[in-house]
Amino acid sequence: MLSINYLIIIATVATTIWAWKDSSITDELIFYPYRIKRYRYIHSFVTSGFIHADFWHLMFNMLTLFFFGRYVEESFIINFNQQLGKSLYLILYFSALIISILPTYFQNYRNEYYQCLGASGAVSAVVFAGILLNPTMKIGIFIIPPIIPGYIFAPIYLFITAYLSKNKESGINHSAHLWGSLFGVIYVFLIFWEILGINIFKFILKNIISF
Repeated sequence: MLSINYLIIIATVATTIWAWKDSSITDELIFYPYRIKRYRYIHSFVTSGFIHADFWHLMFNMLTLFFFGRYVEESFIINFNQQLGKSLYLILYFSALIISILPTYFQNYRNEYYQCLGASGAVSAVVFAGILLNPTMKIGIFIIPPIIPGYIFAPIYLFITAYLSKNKESGINHSAHLWGSLFGVIYVFLIFWEILGINIFKFILKNIISF
C-alpha cells in the first residue's frame, strides 16, 4: 500500500504545476479570507495547501514533508497498525491545513487584499509531530547539516516564528507555521494519550479480575 505521505506530495506537486500553467486554478484554490466570508469558499482552507508560489516554496515544503512525514507515518503504523496509522497521519495533515490557518482567517476576513497559499502550516505540524515522537532527532536548516537536536530546535523555532508572526508585511504567513507546529504537538499528545489510557484501563481491569 502506497504511503499516504507520498500521495500527498504527488498530489501537491501535480496541483501546483497545474496552477502555474493556469492562473484560474490558483484563483479558485487560493486562501482568500474575504471571499470565504462573503461567498463561502470553505474548500480553500484545504485546497490552498496544494498550491505554491514558486519552485523554491514548493521544493522546501515537499522535501521537509518527505523526510519528516515518512518518519511520522511509519511511527503511527508501528504504534497502531497499517490502516489506523495511515488514517491518523491523513487526519493529522488535513486537520493541520485547516487549523493552522484559522487564526489567519479571523485576522483577515475583512481585508479585501489578503491572500495566501502553501502547505507550510501542515508541514510544520508534521515536523513537530516528528520532534515529539523523537525529541533527540537531528535537524538541519538550509546549508546546516542535521546536527541540531529536535528538543533544542523546537523552542528556538517557536520563539522566532511567534516573533515573526507579528510582522504583517513580510509576505510569509508565519502565523500558520506557529499554529501548525503547536497543533502537531497537541495531536500527537492526544492520540498517544489515548493508547496510554487504554493500557492503564487494561492493567486495572486485569488486576481487579485477578483479585
